[in-house]
Amino acid sequence: MFFRQIIDPLLSQHAYLIGCETTKEAILFEPERDIDRYFKLAEKNGYKIIAAAETHIHADYLSGLRQFAEAGVMVYASDEGDRDWKYDWLTKSKYKYQLLHDGDSFNAGNVTFKVLHTPGHTPEHISFIVSEKCDGKEEEQGILTGDFVFVGDVGRPDLLESAAGIEGAAKSEAGKLFDSIQEFKKLSPELMVWPSHGAGSACGKSLGAAPMSTIEQELKFNRSIGSARDKKEFVDYILSGQPEPPYYFARMKKENKTGPAVLKSLAPPKKISPEEIKVLSQKENMVVIDGRDWIEFRRGHLKGSLFAPLDKYFMMVAGSYIESGTEIALITDEDAVIQTATALMRIGHDKVIAYTPWEEFSEFAQKNKQFETIEEVTVSGLKQVLVNGEGHILDVRNAQELAETGQVESAQNIAFTRLLAQIDEIPKDENIYVYCRSGNRSEYACSFLKNSGFKVVHVAGGIVAWMGAGEKVVPVATASSNY
Repeated sequence: MFFRQIIDPLLSQHAYLIGCETTKEAILFEPERDIDRYFKLAEKNGYKIIAAAETHIHADYLSGLRQFAEAGVMVYASDEGDRDWKYDWLTKSKYKYQLLHDGDSFNAGNVTFKVLHTPGHTPEHISFIVSEKCDGKEEEQGILTGDFVFVGDVGRPDLLESAAGIEGAAKSEAGKLFDSIQEFKKLSPELMVWPSHGAGSACGKSLGAAPMSTIEQELKFNRSIGSARDKKEFVDYILSGQPEPPYYFARMKKENKTGPAVLKSLAPPKKISPEEIKVLSQKENMVVIDGRDWIEFRRGHLKGSLFAPLDKYFMMVAGSYIESGTEIALITDEDAVIQTATALMRIGHDKVIAYTPWEEFSEFAQKNKQFETIEEVTVSGLKQVLVNGEGHILDVRNAQELAETGQVESAQNIAFTRLLAQIDEIPKDENIYVYCRSGNRSEYACSFLKNSGFKVVHVAGGIVAWMGAGEKVVPVATASSNY
């Protein structure tokens, strides 16, 4: 059996190309939108992609399933779950497709993919048990678990409620997830587990860093599966401590259901001068993503620009702080232009029109003093704010972090990925002192809030520096299920 795991490190997303070594036919699972790379990988290894499939309607990126259908490739998609979560774009189309139910199967030569309905992360979620025929005997090799079982965790069941806004869905889906895990426990312990995400994904709360595992290992070491002895105990455990979902998850969920826009060939962004990008930044419905380091950005940046270096937070920041349809220009390393534009395209930001190399812009910014800056204070500065009773303190960590460590007295809490959704709750007539754990997420939050017209001050070092200096924190109620 031919097998390749294709990892997108920025999204911690795993796609799979699996094929038959005899017929040289292959199927691509969990595709992102830029499908040309999958065809190239298959061709390089002597295989032809005959179909594409996915486990469920994804929330963290735009699916490439429609791109494959548009290219004339057969696509497989779930028809399980309730009416609210069907592939509307597919069922109303003339594409080549097959809707799947529990127990169905399809093939690539001697490799068979059997459908197992595994609801809980979403109602329509399915997994694929992969087997290969050798010497006339079918041998099970592994299971493509999608967002059902990860290495070290299981898929969060709250997204239909916390991200998509379907009231009451979290507890219901958590109960279904418990039942799905009981069926998972019955599978052969030797099967490989091939999940759709790894550490860094927001589709679970404690995903492991290993790219794959076995059922035996997950039964031994996966804490979420270990908690699935009693349904009530499991529901309480799995719904507690889930991080607030990034703001853009609701948009991805909707677009993957109704149909992602068909991706045309994307022209690379045009290189422009620092003077030109400054003019461009003044356009309506335009955001400049500034990929320089925080020190450079804080000392001088364009009004309306967004601090977002190409790191592990990039997708959450770009997805949660930039509205759909916005035009984007980049200040970035010249070698990272295509990678950055591709990453944005994978979450639906297709209008990346121009870029300026960051070295040229930094030189321009040093000579031109008419730029925005962001004030920064240390622990002593924040302590003085409390003493004077002036200013508004904003903690942008998630609820579980607050429960574990407490927070600065009188601080308001909004997770950094939810600021756009809750921006009306933040006062505009005061200085906003922003902190997180150690200072990373608060940098992105300050950039966004400054862009949105707030008077912001960054708290260097975050709660770690605050507590390290011996300053007191006030306890916060234990982060438990809100459902």
